Amino acid sequence: MTDRAVILDFGGVICFHPTDQQIASAAARCDLTPPDFLRAFWKNRLAYDAGLDPYEYWRGVAREAGRTFDDALIAEMIGREIDFWSRFDDRMLNWIHELRGGGTRVGILSNLPSPLGTKLIEDGFMKRFDHATLSYELGVVKPQRAIYEDAVRGLGVAAGDALFVDDRPENVEGAVAVGLRGVLYTNWEDFRDSDAARAPGAGRS
Repeated sequence: MTDRAVILDFGGVICFHPTDQQIASAAARCDLTPPDFLRAFWKNRLAYDAGLDPYEYWRGVAREAGRTFDDALIAEMIGREIDFWSRFDDRMLNWIHELRGGGTRVGILSNLPSPLGTKLIEDGFMKRFDHATLSYELGVVKPQRAIYEDAVRGLGVAAGDALFVDDRPENVEGAVAVGLRGVLYTNWEDFRDSDAARAPGAGRS
């Protein structure tokens, strides 16, 4: 099958997940254990990704964990989270470059909060893509139908002509429900050897 477009998730696909050391360091700054930090961190995440104010989100993290964060600590946590998601997989970036060079349109579709999205835009990261669908800009998140529809509309293709790659099953299921061809991403090695990676212009590095 030939895909006219490829749409990629960000966290866990284009970039690596935060390291245990990053999480432990952030948790310690909040006077929390890593499990308690992560539980509070993910508790209201979709609202944050849909556009909730960053300071309100981190105050909610503090409440969930039974703590109080002052504005200075919140500003630090916002910066730390940007660092969480700043370890890019160069193999995937090279594949994106090859795809676009071969004429395949490439989009990014991600649930992410405004500070991270703003930083990626300011740094020129989004120039690697033909279209970016970012949850905080739309006020909707995966796996809601509207976010996938924005991605295919922005790329100018029909849903059936696009491949969607994500590391969360519910997000892949949401894409399939809209008519995209969905692939669950686990790691680069398995993906590289799959039929999904054999798109026009794709290499096998």
